[in-house]
Parts: sequence; C-alpha cells; structure tokens
Amino acid sequence: MQLDEHEKNVLALAVIGAILGLGKLLANGERVRPRLVVGRAIVGAGLSMSAGAVLTAFPDLSPTGLVGTASLFGILGQNALEAVVQKFVGRMPAGRGGGKDAQ
Repeated sequence: MQLDEHEKNVLALAVIGAILGLGKLLANGERVRPRLVVGRAIVGAGLSMSAGAVLTAFPDLSPTGLVGTASLFGILGQNALEAVVQKFVGRMPAGRGGGKDAQ
C-alpha cells in the first residue's frame, strides 16, 4: 500500500498526537488502565490531526511548522484548547456565533 504525501502527513500527525497523549498519561501519575490509554491516544491523535486546519489560514506552512502546531495541540490537550476557543468565540461580534447577544 502506497501512501501519498497528504496521507503520510495525516498519519504522522495522528502518531504524534497519540504519543503525546500517552506521554501526558504516564507523566500524570494516574493508574494506567487500558481504557485510559486508548482514550488518551484517540484524543491526542484527533487534536493533532486538527492542526491540519491551520493550513487553511497558512497554506504555505512548512511541514515543520505543521508538526509543531500538532505537537502544541497534543500537549495542550482538550481542556486547554476548549478554553481558548470559548474565549475567542466570546469575543466575536454578535451575529457571528459567539457574542452574548447571539441567540
């Protein structure tokens, strides 16, 4: 099976995220359970692959920049990224999906 460049990048981002998620689990000191290992790997992989969305804003971003962004997302984790998004959406003008006046 041959992977094209795009598929290789997506796979690399997923692996980076999974490894970062597992690393955070091991460093956390929690008891390592199979369900927790799988869950953290899935969340880390998903967050890192979402770094590909950065390419919509910066289409000429180098692979190193993309890997760095994926690593940042993987390290920050779900809670930190959710807080950043909520803060950003709260600053949006009304009618664009986030202000206090938006219904």
